[in-house]
Amino acid sequence: QSEFVESGGGLVYPGGSLRLSCATSAFNLNDFNVAWFRQAPGKGREGVSCLSTSFAFTNYSDSAKGRFTISRDTNTMYLQMDGLWPDDTAVYFCAAGLTLYPWTCQFDGTYNYWGRGIQVTVIS
Repeated sequence: QSEFVESGGGLVYPGGSLRLSCATSAFNLNDFNVAWFRQAPGKGREGVSCLSTSFAFTNYSDSAKGRFTISRDTNTMYLQMDGLWPDDTAVYFCAAGLTLYPWTCQFDGTYNYWGRGIQVTVIS
C-alpha cells in the first residue's frame, strides 16, 4: 500500500507534454526530499529529478535536463515533462524521504516512501 496517488500519465506523441502529479494526505511534502524515478521495459530504475527539503536545490538526470521540471506544494509533487521522446517511455515513480542533508538531493537510498508507478508512453 502506498501513501501516494499518482496521476497524469498516458499516451503522447513525440514532442508532446505531460504533467505527472503525486498526491498524499499522509504528510507535508515540504518536510521531505522528493524525487521522480522511472523504469523502462527491460531496464533498471533510474533517477529523473529530485528536489531538496531546503533551499529548493534540484537535480536532474542528463536526459531530463532542460525538458523536465520538478515542483511541489504541501501535499502534491509534480513533474512537468516537455519535449517527450520515445526513450522517455517508462513507468514513473514518485518518492519522498527524510534526510540528514536537507539542502541537497541525490538519487540514492534517501527515499522511504514510494508511489505505485504510472505509465508514460511516447508513441514511436
